[in-house]
Amino acid sequence: MTLSNNITLHPVISPEQIRARVGQLADSLKADLGDERPVLLGVLKGCFMFFTDLARQLDLDADIDFVRLASYGAGIESSGRVHMVKSPEVELKGRTVIIVEDIVDTGLTMRWLIDHLAQLGPKRIKVCAFIDKPERRQTPVEIDYVGFHVPEGFLVGYGLDYNEKYRNLAGVFEVRFEPSDRK
Repeated sequence: MTLSNNITLHPVISPEQIRARVGQLADSLKADLGDERPVLLGVLKGCFMFFTDLARQLDLDADIDFVRLASYGAGIESSGRVHMVKSPEVELKGRTVIIVEDIVDTGLTMRWLIDHLAQLGPKRIKVCAFIDKPERRQTPVEIDYVGFHVPEGFLVGYGLDYNEKYRNLAGVFEVRFEPSDRK
């Protein structure tokens, strides 16, 4: 799919693959959680599609909350500096917290979030990432539940964006930047 600004999108994960994998992740989470009432903590904005689909498939009693962090500017590389734009509103002390994230890349943002949440006294923190890119890690972070491993490429769709665009796509695509002087 060729778009404006010399951007081409190449399919990576289909909507059908997403549906099947989200169902598998929900089954794994339900089996691990048993009768617990966890806090599902989505990391905005990118998680919104994955979070919604996962929460619906979980079919368990859970508190729902969100955080919003910033580490990306208007480009495609993380700045490495993380700050919290929206904090959790639900009490986390003594609770199992499931962080639901769209993508874990360098690990810097997730490491920061885990360390920050640990100060709030949860019973345990688990991470459920739609996409994991362990080859890009700059800091160690354990992902307990992984939707897909994608080694390279800048991805959009299913909540993932490029400059706030393409989040609404049902599948996941790799963004390729074409030279502007093509004939």
